[in-house]
Parts: sequence; structure tokens; C-alpha cells
Amino acid sequence: MGINTERDIEANLQIGPTDQGMVRIFIAAGDLEVPMDFEPDEAEEIADEIRAAAAAASKLRAKGRR
Repeated sequence: MGINTERDIEANLQIGPTDQGMVRIFIAAGDLEVPMDFEPDEAEEIADEIRAAAAAASKLRAKGRR
């Protein structure tokens, strides 16, 4: 499975601060729960990567509309 492999799986995503000063990304899919805790600076890096991926996807989508 890779980034371009589509799956028919429904999952819920929650993102927020913990009471320990961490940023938690929490994914729940069926019986599976995946909590991932990050230091605030790590979370900033992840946010930057998400913004860069969104910008790249927008450019690809815009190319497809021409």
C-alpha cells in the first residue's frame, strides 16, 4: 500500500493538544485506534508538510482542468 493506493476504509481523524503539552493526532477506524503524540515543534513541521502537499495537489488539480 502506498500514498496513491485507494482504500474503501472509513476513519475518523482528531487533532488537538493533550494535557501534557503535546499535540495528538488520533485516528480511529473500526476497532483500530492510533494515537500519535508530537512535540509542538514536530507538529509545526507536520503542519508545514501538510500545507506543502496541499499546495502541490492544488497545482496538479489546476493542471488537470486546462
